[in-house]
Amino acid sequence: MKKAASCFYLWLFFQLPLIGSSTQVKYKVEEEQPPNILIGSLAADYGYPDSKHLYKLELGHPYLRVDGTKGDIYTTETAIDRESLRECQNLFPGQACFLEFEVSMTDLMSPVPRLIDGQIEVLDINDNSPNFASPVLMLSIPENTNIGMLFPIPAATDRDSGVNGVASYELIVTPEAHEIFGLQVAEDQDEKQPQLIVMGNLDREQRDSYDLTIKVQDGGKTPRASSALLRISILDTNDNAPKFEKMAYEAVLPENSPMGHSVLQVKANDSDQGANAEIDYSFHQASDTVRRLLHLDRSSGLITVQGPIDREDVGTLRFSVVAKDKGSNPKSARTQVTITIRDTNDNQPVIDIRGFGLVTHQDGVANISEDVPVETPVALVQVSDIDEGENAAVTCVVARDVPFQLKQVSDTGTDSKKKYFLQTTTPLDYETIKEYTIEIVAVDSGNPPLSSTNSLKVQVTDVNDNPPIFPQSLMEETFKENNSPDDIVMEVSATDADSGSNAQITYSILADANTRSIFSINPDSGQIRVNTVLDREQREHYDFHVVAADKGTPSLKGTASVVITVLDCNDNDPKFMLNGYNFSVMENMPRLSPVGMVTVIDADKDANAHIHLSVEPESGEFVIQNGTGTILSSISFDREHQSTYTFRLKAVDGGDPPRSSYVGVTINVLDENDNAPVIVVPSNSSYAYLTPSTHPGTQVNKVRAEDMDTGINAELVYSIC
Repeated sequence: MKKAASCFYLWLFFQLPLIGSSTQVKYKVEEEQPPNILIGSLAADYGYPDSKHLYKLELGHPYLRVDGTKGDIYTTETAIDRESLRECQNLFPGQACFLEFEVSMTDLMSPVPRLIDGQIEVLDINDNSPNFASPVLMLSIPENTNIGMLFPIPAATDRDSGVNGVASYELIVTPEAHEIFGLQVAEDQDEKQPQLIVMGNLDREQRDSYDLTIKVQDGGKTPRASSALLRISILDTNDNAPKFEKMAYEAVLPENSPMGHSVLQVKANDSDQGANAEIDYSFHQASDTVRRLLHLDRSSGLITVQGPIDREDVGTLRFSVVAKDKGSNPKSARTQVTITIRDTNDNQPVIDIRGFGLVTHQDGVANISEDVPVETPVALVQVSDIDEGENAAVTCVVARDVPFQLKQVSDTGTDSKKKYFLQTTTPLDYETIKEYTIEIVAVDSGNPPLSSTNSLKVQVTDVNDNPPIFPQSLMEETFKENNSPDDIVMEVSATDADSGSNAQITYSILADANTRSIFSINPDSGQIRVNTVLDREQREHYDFHVVAADKGTPSLKGTASVVITVLDCNDNDPKFMLNGYNFSVMENMPRLSPVGMVTVIDADKDANAHIHLSVEPESGEFVIQNGTGTILSSISFDREHQSTYTFRLKAVDGGDPPRSSYVGVTINVLDENDNAPVIVVPSNSSYAYLTPSTHPGTQVNKVRAEDMDTGINAELVYSIC
């Protein structure tokens, strides 16, 4: 089963038309169908694909529409009226009426289309009533007419054809004429000819006229009918009808023949005499076209030109001429006349340029993407010449040096009608050339030849094939700290060689979350703003990427690096490392000895962080070295004289304006054993008397000494020397 299915699809594949070829498709449909009636399915009827393809009606508007997916052909709001179609105006009896159409089929995976030519045979329906040429038909009958004689009644016409045409006649007579007249219908060259039968004796003196009603009906399933008044006049006898010298006349008439040009002369003879032999010629059932172009002399039968003869409008004139004598009861004869129009080279070739498949045209302009492959069709060019023969053999070329050429569509018609694909020959580049004007020249083979030109403007549409580019890959900017939020830091700008939305750029920042919260970028202008107050002391450098993305599909992007350096402001006071300093020094140190060292820092930078230290108040007792922060004494310390010194240090930075800070310093003088004890009690001049009876261990006196030093240096040990 699978093998059989595979063979079927392989067979179906080889039945599909090749790319660029034309396939004849034929359908039949009755005229005057309502909208949305399915005429046929290209997929179901002819094996064309029913998926992944796009069908488009190229020719056949406004009568047809095509389903874009399956190729189903439907009727539209504009009904197909067989009698109104120009192609069916001059058909011979029994000749079929065709409505031509074209459908393009494009594979969605490949932009190269296929062309399908088709014909719809429009079948006649009974939508027209038969009618007589006049509501009153005049018929003259000699009074001595023999019983059984027949008199032709002017036939009715029906715009429909075949079975829907004239089918039957009925004579409605009054009671007084019931036994005098009857009706017989004869077949004459596929035409039903009503004839009046005389069934009784006529007496003009008793009654010289009869008013009858003749009814005509067509052969449709629902027949249509009309009637006319048949007025019969009773005349004297004229018993010989005219007779043409030929049963049919033929002539060849060159188109563009001048007014009055003789075409041919018909001639009929009548064996009667007098008025009954005088012949009057007239057209019979001639179309409006025949009556507009030709003049028939009623007396001589000479047919001359009275209108512009254009073979391209009508190639053959076919009509009848009736010869009627002037007797009191005129008789007539009819002959067929056929005039063939001979072509002259009086028409330039016509160049029709139209959109095809997925390429649409508007106001003579075709838009095609720059990335289409070579040999992509831009337009379908149809060149035709309504002349004949060599006069219609057309050669077509593309003028000037443009990257386009014509490629003829295979098997699309005769020399008088050719179809070409106008296709690209080289790759297109929107950034190099955005527009082409293609001039197409067509020349026929007549003598002398006639030519024509037509042009198509092709606008190359942009494809997003160029990314945005920044002028620099690295952009550096400086910006002062302590800014106001929403200040503009800088503006970046990128360019894109494309156009339209492909060149419309949106900017964004590519960075870590912290940086993205600090900086923002206007997506349209590229202005970078700072969202918060920057503090150089917290962070001095920011680096991130800016991205320029165009609005093409798919979007292309370009990036650049941005480095922002935060400039310092003098927004920090100098800061001592301790809230206060307490130093201890030994007394008797030499002058300018270091007594301590302080450390001061400034979070600012450069001059704003250059610190100058000084002692306050300037008593001259202490100085400080600015480079090291070392405090030097200007005096030699004597603890016994002064044991503690206090003062302030001032730190001033180099900013504008400068900022300063203070710290307190305490110098404690440590003792050195530079003082001997002094015995205060007893003095050298004092004495005490001891009696001999003094007991051992009795306190004689108490020695008390003093030492100006302190600490261990003032701790005393007593002894007797």
